Amino acid sequence: MNTTFLGHIAQQLLEKPTHLLEQTIVVLPNKRAKLFLIEALKQQSTSTFFAPSIISIESLIETISGLRSLDAIELLFEFYSVYLQSTPEDKQQDFERFSNWAKTLLQDFNEIDRYLVDPNDIFSYLLEIERIKHWTPNKEQQTVLIEQQIEFWKQMPVYYQAFTNHLLQKKIGYSGLIYKQAVQNKHHFIKHLANQQFVFAGFNALNKAEEIIIQYLLEEQKAEVYWDIDQVFMNDDYHDAGYFLRRIKKSWKYLQQKPFNWIFDEFSKEKKIEVISTPKSIGQAKIAGKIIESIAEQTATLEQTALVLSEEKLLIPVLNALPEAVKNLNITMGYSSVNNPAQILIHKLFKLHVNAFKRNNKQGVFYYKEVLEIINNPLIEPLIQGFEMVQKIKKSNLTFITASRLKELYENSNQHKASSIFELLFQNWDVSVTDILLKLQQINLEIKASLQNDNEQDKITKAFVYSVYKVLIQIGNYQENFGRITSLEGLFTIYKQVIDQAEVSFEGEPLMGLQIMGILESRVLDFENVIITSLNEGKLPAGKSAQSFIPYDVKIEKGLPTYKERDAIFTYHFYRLLQRAKNIYLLYNNYSEGLDAGEKSRFLTQLDIEHLPQHTYKKVAYNAYLPDKAYQPIEIVKTEKILSRLKEIATDRGFSPSSLTNYLRNPIQFYYQRILGVKENEEVEENVAVNTLGTIIHEVLEKMYTPFIGATVPISVDDINQMMTQIDDFTKEKFIEIYKEGEINKGKNLIAFEVAKRNIQNFLFLEKASIEAGDELFILSLEASHETVITHENLPYPVKIAGKVDRIERRNNSVRIIDYKTGKVMANNLKINTFEGLSLDLKHDKIIQLLCYALMYDNKPLLNDPIEVGIISFKNMKAGFMPFGFGKGRGVVSQTTITKEILQQFKEELVVLIAEILNNQLSLKEKL
Repeated sequence: MNTTFLGHIAQQLLEKPTHLLEQTIVVLPNKRAKLFLIEALKQQSTSTFFAPSIISIESLIETISGLRSLDAIELLFEFYSVYLQSTPEDKQQDFERFSNWAKTLLQDFNEIDRYLVDPNDIFSYLLEIERIKHWTPNKEQQTVLIEQQIEFWKQMPVYYQAFTNHLLQKKIGYSGLIYKQAVQNKHHFIKHLANQQFVFAGFNALNKAEEIIIQYLLEEQKAEVYWDIDQVFMNDDYHDAGYFLRRIKKSWKYLQQKPFNWIFDEFSKEKKIEVISTPKSIGQAKIAGKIIESIAEQTATLEQTALVLSEEKLLIPVLNALPEAVKNLNITMGYSSVNNPAQILIHKLFKLHVNAFKRNNKQGVFYYKEVLEIINNPLIEPLIQGFEMVQKIKKSNLTFITASRLKELYENSNQHKASSIFELLFQNWDVSVTDILLKLQQINLEIKASLQNDNEQDKITKAFVYSVYKVLIQIGNYQENFGRITSLEGLFTIYKQVIDQAEVSFEGEPLMGLQIMGILESRVLDFENVIITSLNEGKLPAGKSAQSFIPYDVKIEKGLPTYKERDAIFTYHFYRLLQRAKNIYLLYNNYSEGLDAGEKSRFLTQLDIEHLPQHTYKKVAYNAYLPDKAYQPIEIVKTEKILSRLKEIATDRGFSPSSLTNYLRNPIQFYYQRILGVKENEEVEENVAVNTLGTIIHEVLEKMYTPFIGATVPISVDDINQMMTQIDDFTKEKFIEIYKEGEINKGKNLIAFEVAKRNIQNFLFLEKASIEAGDELFILSLEASHETVITHENLPYPVKIAGKVDRIERRNNSVRIIDYKTGKVMANNLKINTFEGLSLDLKHDKIIQLLCYALMYDNKPLLNDPIEVGIISFKNMKAGFMPFGFGKGRGVVSQTTITKEILQQFKEELVVLIAEILNNQLSLKEKL
């Protein structure tokens, strides 16, 4: 017993005598169905026979018309050449502006011809509408823009006629013109048909040209026709699934005398229908993967399973979500080149070089981010192996890179090995448009050669690469024929305009495994298990949006299809997919806000209301798990390895003051940086970072004061004046040393350079003023390492505290330990009334650092002078040296000299903090 429509067609064909079967031509709505029909014939036949010819309706119409069909890109180029011939030179537009309206106009030409509407009639109608819109009693008041608009509509019939003549002369055409020509040639075609008979199978919505041709063949007894419609839809005058076939049954003379074959009774049979809602598109892809996995567990093969994607952008997420049980799959759907990974690479490559020559037209200067996007692209990275080069770019802070410098970096990173792909990507783009196209084609070929034939993912990637390669070939042919592209920028413009016209075609095993397709590719095919995604308004059905210059009311008057007819077409395809299916899964996006929002499709509402008694109907909602807390803080238990690492740090390198305050700030950050030794990912500093600026200021001051370390004579005003003359040179030297090859001659970095100089100058002014006021200044050390070991009964072992102190000086018989801060620090932040709880509060982090420095210095038996420890803040220079002070409040004079008592009290608090870090019972908990 036949359960599929093609099975019924096969049975009907096999009832014919063998000699008649050979002369039969089966016409189907699409090419895909051909293999399925041949398979149905094989399954039902026990003998050997010559199969009938099986063609698509497009192939038949091309044969009748004698014209070859052009794809969208070729058509656009042909139309542009006609446009230039038909338009005065002073009014001609470049290709970019032309293509913006030409794509829409070509669609209108197509519709007009497919439905055999008189073009002059409709264009004159549209011109009069425009005139009425912009009518004014005083013609002189019309603006230039309105005049140009009316002139455009006047030119419509001129463009149409010139384009039609041009295409007919070359025996090529767009779909509508081919249909129109076929109608005119139908009598001639019949005369030369001999004994061949046509069988039209599975059609629904026919344009006027198709109706005339099929009816003519039926009346001439050269054809028979078989429809696929269920009685539920046919007998309901309001059901859009039967809209077209009800009209055909009533209006065709042939069907008044002959039976209407076939009306089936399949939809009312037993079905399991599951309507699944989930937020966002990615959720649908994951659920579809789970459904396929459950089907694979129940059945030996997936040949009877179809995954229908109403939204093409879901293809890649779906492929990533497929279970391992899917060994074979066949993808048959148009996938836009806009989202094609290979297209994205070529687009970025164009952008890289166009921008590079805008910066410097003699030698391209690349922006590092654009370079990294190319090098790190998944298609390029395995070929170029540029990891070392990327690291050098980041370490050297190369914001802008010349082509020659980039080549030097690559060769140094790859032991001077040449790479053809590197040359193609980055070198010698200052050539002709033809040579650039050849480069791009070669890049695609190199990528293709690197892909494996036995890897499913690579097979899909090859389809993406080939689709872009084909577009580049077409642009190359256009350039060869017309030579109108004169620059790289012009080539990029044309590429952007035509790439969205291209589609990716996939090849697979049509009769094996899971079938992934678009809704239109499902025509005449039947499956037991059907999964349909994106059942949302605007996706399925597609909605009202349509690119056309012809208003809705004019379309109705002239018999052209509108969104209503398009909705009826998709209604038929949707319900026909469900007609013979047994297990149906309908997925939709229930997210109601944002960019990826969706409204439930009317098809689901209709099915909800009208599902039949034999249908098991179920609604399921899958929502993302929402935890009680948006984020759970990380907690790490101290294992033996962690405790061993802590002991290693504490006894060998020692805890630095900054690492202790880092622990106070966030124990998990301390864990990553100090215990694991994880460094932040190095990135190019486009603008000088605050910490880099601080390092530069520190090192300039160190270089200026280094000659005075250990001097027996105090620093004089003349010494400071000499330092002031060195500010510019020393700052520039340190910028180059620390910021590497980063740009400092313009933009924000130039401002940062001037800020650094100003901070150093202000510091020296302060120093000069204090010396002039009578201060005696001796430099004891700069950026010197100091350490001390703390032994305490509350610690498991002696712990070392170690670090570098920015500056230690003797000023007026007092030792000052100074920490430079490029940020703003207030004097009041460095004062406390009590040491209790000091090590538990992050706001005391600067005090902890300063007293750690004092503790480290205390074990140096160098001087008996009183010691002060404090900060010089470059953003609060007026405050000068701000010492730590014990005692705080109005009228209280703080004690700034560091005594043994102060150090002992601080040491006790510090032990509390270190004991907590080393305590094996306390875990490391993240602070939010």
